[in-house]
Amino acid sequence: MKKENKKLDQLFEKFENQWDVELLESNHEQRFVQKLKSKKSNWKRFVSIGIAASIVLILGLSIFNTTPKKTEELQFASKETKQTDSIFTILIEKELEKIKEKKSPENEKIIADALKQMRILDNDYDKIIKELEINGESKQIIYAMISNLQTRISFLQSVLQHIENKEQKINITDEKTM
Repeated sequence: MKKENKKLDQLFEKFENQWDVELLESNHEQRFVQKLKSKKSNWKRFVSIGIAASIVLILGLSIFNTTPKKTEELQFASKETKQTDSIFTILIEKELEKIKEKKSPENEKIIADALKQMRILDNDYDKIIKELEINGESKQIIYAMISNLQTRISFLQSVLQHIENKEQKINITDEKTM
């Protein structure tokens, strides 16, 4: 170990006059800290711009990529079948929106049960569409499709009516207690 230290000392002595010993200005440290701070703020801006750009990109993709699933499924169906499906689908969506607008603590269980039943009817509809795809359009399949769509609409209307009746009863009870 001592030999190595001697070798290092000899090496330093050999290059003693070649070392850069220039003194720095007195405000060097302050300028260095300022440069560091300015670089951090640039980095923060870069990160925030990157995050914002990512969000815009995701929103843009989701907006342009939201094509209705039903139209893709019914590419093989006739024009009349596609129109029937789209009309009923719009009506069903409007009824679902009305029901969701009625959501309250009193109606929560009714709405949850209704949405569960709608998932069952949707699954049945998907099976009908697969059958339509496999076997082509026949009167039985078209009738089953229209029947399912009508059942969903009438079911949603009856749920909506039930919710409205319940709300009226609550309002009448509230009026009597006043």
